[in-house]
Amino acid sequence: MQITQSIYQIGVHDTQIDLFEGQFPVPDGMSYHSYLILDEKITVIDSVEISFSNEWLSHIKKLIGDKKPDYLIIQHMEPDHSGSIMHFMNLYPECTIAASQLAFTMMKNMFHTDFSNRRLILKNQNNLNLGNHCLHFFCAPFVHWPEVMMSYESTQQILFSADAFGSFGCTSSLDNWKNEARRYYFNIVGKYGVQVQQILNQLSTVEIQMICPLHGPILETQLSYYVHLYDKWSSYQPEQSGVTITYTSFYGNTKQAVLLLKNYLQKKGIQNISFIDLVRDDLSYAVSESFKNSHLILASPTYNGTCSAAMKNFLHHLTDRNFSNHTISLIENSTWSPMSIKSMKNILSMCKNIHYTNSTVQITSVIDSNTLNQIQQLADEIILSLQST
Repeated sequence: MQITQSIYQIGVHDTQIDLFEGQFPVPDGMSYHSYLILDEKITVIDSVEISFSNEWLSHIKKLIGDKKPDYLIIQHMEPDHSGSIMHFMNLYPECTIAASQLAFTMMKNMFHTDFSNRRLILKNQNNLNLGNHCLHFFCAPFVHWPEVMMSYESTQQILFSADAFGSFGCTSSLDNWKNEARRYYFNIVGKYGVQVQQILNQLSTVEIQMICPLHGPILETQLSYYVHLYDKWSSYQPEQSGVTITYTSFYGNTKQAVLLLKNYLQKKGIQNISFIDLVRDDLSYAVSESFKNSHLILASPTYNGTCSAAMKNFLHHLTDRNFSNHTISLIENSTWSPMSIKSMKNILSMCKNIHYTNSTVQITSVIDSNTLNQIQQLADEIILSLQST
């Protein structure tokens, strides 16, 4: 895909993959982007997953013919972007490979060579003149690996952002970018909000007209909107006023309670509601929706003196990603010794700026009139809280 008169996207689409990184569902596949700059110094930015080496190299050959690239810039060493390095360097043995010092250490581990006779070590704020184009490099450690660099082409003000601003899916359409970029961000990058804030601060010093990530659509318009979302996500602020309801239910009674709560909220005009079964729905969606909405409802039966295993796993996913700045409501179900609320709060104790509603719902096996009163009381408190956000 031609981006500008002299810059091309030369990556590939993986339409057969079902789980990205062996864990995240990607029903629309996954794109692995690479970029080619045609200039006095022909430059390739990042490679692709090893299974697509031949297809990727054919894209390069089609554009440059018998010419040879001068630079291969590696911004990120994760295998979906570094997998084809050896194929490229064997085909173009005179090419200089440019990356951070730590990236070369990783190359030594992965490929048993650090290309010491044909490498260029890049540091923060370094420049590389290609002729009509000039690349300026920003170190972006832990966004989301420690060796990551971003490349800024100053002539046309294009940011090659590595995995930042990326999303799941092969489509070039922006229709679902927010949902799939949010799911990508919080599940993969979400732990490193401080580091994302640091690189956003660095990037604020330059004008950006286009963002070219390693996954998902290229961003060309309304860039302030995407940067605003990244700023909000990385500062762990809810994206919108709304409610995410997450639950596990053994015999259907806990599910019945959260359905009653959901229906009551909807009747009272609450529109932004996400409803997640933690056993049947993939955790990556549950994590994304929980960070998106300002209010989170957790409902679990007591099991083995704690909350359910699926709820426990979900809560650890949240705490591992620094979940904070949310309002939480708790619902438990127990026949004799209620312990799930206590265990859920214990897991979340490390989270910052968490507010719990005064109301809780405690089900004793099945829903009765007392349960219904508690559900209504909780819903009314959530509605008042939402109106104040």
